Formats: sequence, structure tokens, C-alpha cells
Amino acid sequence: MKKQILVTGGLGFIGSHTVVELIQENYEPVIVDNLCNSKTEVLNRIKKITGVKPEFIELDVRDEEKLSKVFASHNIFAVIHFAGLKAVGESVQKPQLYYDNNIGSTEVLLKVMDKYNVKNIVFSSSATVYGNPKRVPIYETDPVGEFTNPYAETKVRIEEMLIKLSKQDPKMNIAILRYFNPIGAHKSGLMGEDPRGIPNNLMPYVTQVAVGKLPELSIFGNDYPTKDGTGVRDYIHVVDLAIGHVLTLKKIEQNPGLVIYNLGTGVGTSVLELVHAFEEANGIKIAYKMVGRRPGDVPECYANADKAYRELGFKTKYNIVDCCRDSWNWQKNNPKGYDK
Repeated sequence: MKKQILVTGGLGFIGSHTVVELIQENYEPVIVDNLCNSKTEVLNRIKKITGVKPEFIELDVRDEEKLSKVFASHNIFAVIHFAGLKAVGESVQKPQLYYDNNIGSTEVLLKVMDKYNVKNIVFSSSATVYGNPKRVPIYETDPVGEFTNPYAETKVRIEEMLIKLSKQDPKMNIAILRYFNPIGAHKSGLMGEDPRGIPNNLMPYVTQVAVGKLPELSIFGNDYPTKDGTGVRDYIHVVDLAIGHVLTLKKIEQNPGLVIYNLGTGVGTSVLELVHAFEEANGIKIAYKMVGRRPGDVPECYANADKAYRELGFKTKYNIVDCCRDSWNWQKNNPKGYDK
């Protein structure tokens, strides 16, 4: 019998790619999503790729009554918790919205999991928990908690909640995955990142400039102490990241208790390097201008991912050129994203 995995936020960018990998690894994902930043068309794309249309229930994870019904009517083995708001800039303007949504939904989820005796959870955390890192590459043992924005604060608070829970209940298996910068798209061109409004992340902004939807890219800051003055990040292909979740589920089946992993490539790429890689991979010039630094941004942030390799067998397959090619393939085939 296939193991049922509840995927909160499963129609989002990372969630949907993870659902594809789960199906291909013979798990049975059950998706819950409130559609605040995603679209049901994703379900049709998942079916085109895998031949399976996963079960989907529209709900907000903060709705305890509705969530309880999902647990009562399914045999959930584990939860992968993606649901949450993730725009750094918006979190600075609307901190309470982020506390209510991200922390509030996790509190309800853990309460319902406890009620139905579900002891396995994979949490979608972020490299933002490291704040402005004291060194790069960043190790899992490096300090967390010096957050630079309310979005990062919500990730830190949820991690603290989960770490406390693991001490209170030794039967819990909790995996905290600290992602670096997911980009790319499914190689079929059927699924990718489809942000609402002006993108907050670099790659969808670049692809929207390439497709003519936006006039030019603004690069925030060219006076950082980095190789070319622009910010350096660890860009990981979304499919590599999705595979990391499947490997983590397999780890959870061994009852490891609490585990924490960085999921990144271990390589720092500057904003300008990414723009030039996109231009070379796709033969398209990207118009850009340099503007001032953005508050909350750090100069350099990239992972040491050795622990995930040692304990999960996690190793990225795709490089920055693959990411650029797949992102453009998605955008040019879907100039309006998932909207027809």
C-alpha cells in the first residue's frame, strides 16, 4: 500500500515539483492549499507529467476543523509542510500577516497531527534563518536567530517550536530543511514558478524581462564585498530540491528523531553571473540597471551541503546553466504562467 503524504502548500512552486517526485517514487500525495499564491491548473500539469492527478483539498491550514477532517478521512504517514507566505519585502510591510499565517498555520498543523498520532513531519525552512552569516559556506551548526526580516523570523520561530516538540515527544521524527535559493523549472516546460504580480525573486524577474512582460531587471546593490559587487547566493534547481524531500522522507522512515539539513549546491553565484549565464544559455540579452541595496539583503549566502550528502545521499544534478535553460523553457511556453 502506498504511503499517504499530506503536502501543505502542495500547489506552490516547490510543493508542486515535490508532488511530482513523490508520485514517481510511489508515494501518494494528498495536497492541501488555500490557493492564495497558487492555481488549480497545477493539478492538470502534474497529471500530464506523471499520469496521476493527486487528490486536492482547498483549505487554509489554520482552519483546524477542516484540517481535522482531512486527517480523519486519510491514513497520513507524514506531512511535508510548505504552506506559508514567503515574500521578504511584504513581510517587512505586513509582519502580523506573516506571524498569523506562517506561525499560526504550523501551530494548528502540529495540534491536529498530535490528535491523529501522526509523528512524521518535514518542514520547509530557509537559509534566511542564518541571518547575515559570519562565514560562508554556511554549516547547519552555525548560529541561527539573527533574522533580518519578519519572514525569516517566522522560520526561526517554527524551527524553535519543532526542536522543542522533538524534546517533549521522543517518538516524533522531524526534518528541518533549510533551502537556499530555488530556481529552474520542470524540464517538460509544464511546471515552473508563477508569482502573482511583480516577482520578488530574481529568476522569474529575469524570465519576465526575457519574455517582454517587464522592461528591465533592477539589480539591488553593486557595492557588496563580493567578486563583482553584486549579491552572491546558492541557486539550487527546484527538481534537485524536490528530490531532497523524497530522500528526507526515506530518512524519516528510519525514525531518526530530529534532523536538520542544508539543501543547496555549495556554490555561490552572483546576480551578474546568473544574468550572464541566462543570456548564454538562451541567447537572449537581459536589460538591467543597478539600483541601491535592498534592506534585509546580505552580501553572501551559500551552503555547505556535505551533511545532506552523507546522511541522505543528496547531491545536486543540475548546474546554473540547466536552471537558466529550464526557467526560460517554462516561461516561453507559458508567458502568462498557469493562466491560459
